Amino acid sequence: MTQRRSQLVRLKYFPLFLVLLCGFGTAHGHEVRPAYLHIKEVSNGDATAAAYEVLWKQPIVQNRRLPIEPVFGEDCPMAEILAPQITNGALIHHWRTDCDLPNIPIHIDGLARTLTDVMVRIDLLSGESNNYILRPENPTLDLASGDTATLSYFVIGVEHLVFGIDHVLFVVGLFLFIRSPLALIKTITAFTVAHSITLALSVLGIVTLKQGPIEAIIALSILFLARELVVDEARRSTFTNASPWIMAFAFGLLHGLGFAGALAEIGLPDDTLWLALLLFNVGLEAGQLLVIALMAVLMWMLRKIGSDAQLTRYAAYAMGCVAAFWTIDRTLLLI
Repeated sequence: MTQRRSQLVRLKYFPLFLVLLCGFGTAHGHEVRPAYLHIKEVSNGDATAAAYEVLWKQPIVQNRRLPIEPVFGEDCPMAEILAPQITNGALIHHWRTDCDLPNIPIHIDGLARTLTDVMVRIDLLSGESNNYILRPENPTLDLASGDTATLSYFVIGVEHLVFGIDHVLFVVGLFLFIRSPLALIKTITAFTVAHSITLALSVLGIVTLKQGPIEAIIALSILFLARELVVDEARRSTFTNASPWIMAFAFGLLHGLGFAGALAEIGLPDDTLWLALLLFNVGLEAGQLLVIALMAVLMWMLRKIGSDAQLTRYAAYAMGCVAAFWTIDRTLLLI
């Protein structure tokens, strides 16, 4: 009787869990996308004065720009030299100022309330170039610290995987779908290789696709995987049952184009492009391994109490709910 009552309690609160997960996924599915601030010293015709051109790329997520703005001190006017431009994933501003930007604090207003980062690059006429990164917990640039952004691409990769709920759900779905450890390793490796290929091709400009349709198809891939988890094994598609690694590779190509949205729009400088790609991709892989490790621990604990089968089914319905909402929402944004 006690066990039956416990099951009823879980079923009673499961719809609430679905609603909460849908709301969380809707709010945070694509927030992690770096902004980019490029400060370039230019000739002012006066050897005693400095002038700087500023490029600010502010991410746009689901037709809404992230509420973050750079602040260059109290007495530093910015003159707009070009009209604002809108691309697939960013609002771009071009400014010019006579303020000595490398020697004044640069603060990103609103960054502390987001999950994103801001990449900052400063190019001087002397040929010196420096890269920095600003995070929500430290939104003010302190040039005296000497910290550069090169290794931070690894952290951005981890963050983009872990906080990108759509990618997390797909990895969780693969974990729940494949029981054999060797088959899981093979499948996750295929997914990693695939998204590494399209990530590199996209950032290098060899493959260029709009992010809107890609994000809609990514949501559809999660919905497909959720459906495969819910139905009986006999009703699953032959494609996923026989060769799940091929399925993961095919969808990984799409997810790689989605990952590229986090880097392509910020205009990475050529001198750090290859290292940034490598570190970002390694960060993605580390994030995947972290998700899998957490799921393995959770499943081990649930097997001890005999609830792992219920988790799989509940998780599949939750994934399906979120993915269905995303598919509809992102498709409507294309119209």
